[in-house]
Amino acid sequence: MGLDDKISNKAEDLGGKAKEATGAATGDRDLEAEGKGDQVSSAVKDAGEKIKDAASTVKDKLTGH
Repeated sequence: MGLDDKISNKAEDLGGKAKEATGAATGDRDLEAEGKGDQVSSAVKDAGEKIKDAASTVKDKLTGH
């Protein structure tokens, strides 16, 4: 996973946590749900990047690189 991807995913996760907390504090259920959605989106992107990294590692081992 590239550094840019890690930073972007972490920023999305932190933004989601902030939205969720703000929504909970103000009683804005839509904002709270949006924050939770942002966190899930970030987690899915992280998982996809980890799968790509693992596949690349396997390919490198099979080809001797």
